[in-house]
Order: sequence, then C-alpha cells, then structure tokens
Amino acid sequence: MNFTFHQLRIFLEVARIQNITRAAEEMFMTQPALSIQLKNFQKQFEIPLIEHNGKRMILTDFGKSIATIAESILSEAEELKYKTKEYKGLLAGKLRISSASTGKYVIPYFLSGFIHEHLGIDLTLDVSNKSIVMKSLQDNEIDFALVSVVPEKIDVYEELLVENKLYLVNSDKVLDPDKHLLFREEGSATRATMDAYYKNTEKRKAIKLTSNEAVKQAVIAGLGYSIIPLIGIKNELQKKQLHIVPSKGLPIVTHWRLIWLKSKKLSPVAIAYLDYIRTYKEKILKSKFSWYIDK
Repeated sequence: MNFTFHQLRIFLEVARIQNITRAAEEMFMTQPALSIQLKNFQKQFEIPLIEHNGKRMILTDFGKSIATIAESILSEAEELKYKTKEYKGLLAGKLRISSASTGKYVIPYFLSGFIHEHLGIDLTLDVSNKSIVMKSLQDNEIDFALVSVVPEKIDVYEELLVENKLYLVNSDKVLDPDKHLLFREEGSATRATMDAYYKNTEKRKAIKLTSNEAVKQAVIAGLGYSIIPLIGIKNELQKKQLHIVPSKGLPIVTHWRLIWLKSKKLSPVAIAYLDYIRTYKEKILKSKFSWYIDK
C-alpha cells in the first residue's frame, strides 16, 4: 500500500464536503488534479470508498472506516511534528479561532504578540458569518470564537476584549430619509441589532448585503445608510468618506469577546493564549485601540 498524507487529506476533505469541485476550491487545487489524487488513493483498495448520489459523493461503510483511520494517521503525524518542537523547548500545537466578520478588525491585534512569541504554534483563523462561527464552536472544530453577543442555549465561558459600538452612518452629514436602508443577511449579529433597533425593516426601502465591508462600500457610494460597527470605519471617518449621524438610542454598545465551550478541554496552547490575553489585554487596548475607546 502506497499512499501519501496529501491523498489522505484530499479523501477526508471530499468526504466532508461531498463535492469534488468545492473540495478542490477548499484545498486550492484544480478539480482534475484533485480527482487524479482521489482516484490514485482509491486504487489502494479493492472495495469502493465513495459512491455517487447525483452530485453528492457519499462514503460507503468501508469508506467511513478508512476515514476514521485516516483522521487518526494525520492526527498522529501532527503530534510527531509538534513533539519535535516541544523537545526544543517551544510551545507547540494548533490554535483554532473563528471570528464573526467584523472581528477581523479586532482579533489580529490580540494574536500578533502571542504568535511572534511562540513560533511553534500553527494558527488557523477563520472569519465568517456569526451563524457559521457558532456552528464551528458547537461542533468542537475550534478552540475559541470571537463574537459580540453571547449565544443563547450554549454553555460557554467568555473573556471580554473590547467594546463593540454601532453607529448610524451615511455618506453625507445629513441623512436623506428616502435613501435605502442597507443591512446584513440573516444570521449576522449586526443584522440582529438593526432589526431590534428599527423594529421592522419591511416598511423601509432596504437592500441586503452579505458583509459589513460590502455595506460600508455601498454607503460610501451613496447607495444608502446603515448601522455599522465603529471598529471597521476608522480610515473612512478620517477621510470624511463616511459620517456618523446622531440618532436616538445610538450608539448600541456590546462587547467583542472570546468564548469557548464549558465542556471543552483546552489544549496547552489554548490555555497559554488565554493567559496571554489576560496579561496583555490592557496594554493592547491602550496601544492599538485608544482612538476607538475615547470615541
């Protein structure tokens, strides 16, 4: 039997996504290249690993057993890599964080010093819609999630990082009420905040966009107005591309926070990261977020 770690990863990715094209995109490969590697891996076995159901690719019972072994092999290989680093006196392992989309303006500043201090750590940082972030947390695929609202019905611990302030913004200083209201898609924390503030958006001329960055650019272009987290519009405010419009009940203030499952056994890397946050949080806030805290 002659297979590679790369083929194991391809097989597991196809098994997870159940689609060749999407699996190739996730692995930054062309579809033909991935198909060839998957076919070569299948040749190692006389029994089919995958069966087709329309466009979906579903594991056979034999394929499921091979997937379990493949996960174990890759996990042990990772352990070998990190053991070498540990014997060199390095803190080694994986740190996996998933952040709600606007959190991309926050979390890098709370990671930079830690990652530079511990070169043996492999970081995975995923930035997604809040609903996707929460699914990753519930499925125990990550160590921490960065969100601005504590989830309901999930037992988590939390570590507060910085306030999340949401303001009404427009391309002009004065708001034209006939303009469109721009808002995020369902599942976004910012969308939930706007729905609560406006009570019902159905009676307004509204446009839905799928990221805060898209909303920001649309407001700059004069397409409409929106409620946007302050953390992501520093440069646009300085350049006067955006203006905060005073409005009753605003800003709405929550907190960006790291959360993790109470049931999760944190790795030594995750514990070390929490210690770092608690030790250096105030210093990071003063050096990187003074413009924001004083706003």
